[in-house]
Amino acid sequence: MSIADIRTDYTQADLSETDTAADPVIQFAKWFDEALHAEVPEPNAMGLSTVGENGRPSSRIVLIKDFDQRGFTWFTNYDSRKGRELEKNPYAALLFHWIALEREVRIEGRVERVSAEESEQYFQSRPVKSRLSAIASAQSAPIADRAALEAQYAKVEAQHGDSTPRPQHWGGYRLKPEYVEFWQGRRSRLHDRIAYTLQKDGQWTRQRLQP
Repeated sequence: MSIADIRTDYTQADLSETDTAADPVIQFAKWFDEALHAEVPEPNAMGLSTVGENGRPSSRIVLIKDFDQRGFTWFTNYDSRKGRELEKNPYAALLFHWIALEREVRIEGRVERVSAEESEQYFQSRPVKSRLSAIASAQSAPIADRAALEAQYAKVEAQHGDSTPRPQHWGGYRLKPEYVEFWQGRRSRLHDRIAYTLQKDGQWTRQRLQP
């Protein structure tokens, strides 16, 4: 079969303006809850796209750890490629793809660091081995081979054991949404797209987009 012949016709659900909440965060919470109940694999996985100084975008998958009216929060190494890019250009895009439900959510906005207290609280809630990995890894930096990486981990584990101080270069980011789009797959590629745009007065406008 040719790649060009791979097609899926989406038939599970529809999405109308009257189906959606006036607030996109409330609508996201509804869809996220439905993804949880549908046992979608890793429903908290999202694509994160940032832009470097050269104007070129880069994307990777990260895990959302919280969302509320303040925004959408994840944690990472501030010295990583995404961290360096956000330092220069504090705008990003998120993408949730729940294929089992034939749904996507696109979120765009400005990114800021969460407080040190919030980062500390989350860091210490992680499994010990995950904390040790965060200390041992200079994320995005080159390394000779797997053995060298495991040696770094073993050194950190011997040094800290279960007592794992949060590295100053590790913490959370929060994207404050300015644009949110809900996409529901439909037959014959005539998909439903409902987009929210934040206005200067803090209110959201909602409109249907053509597929």
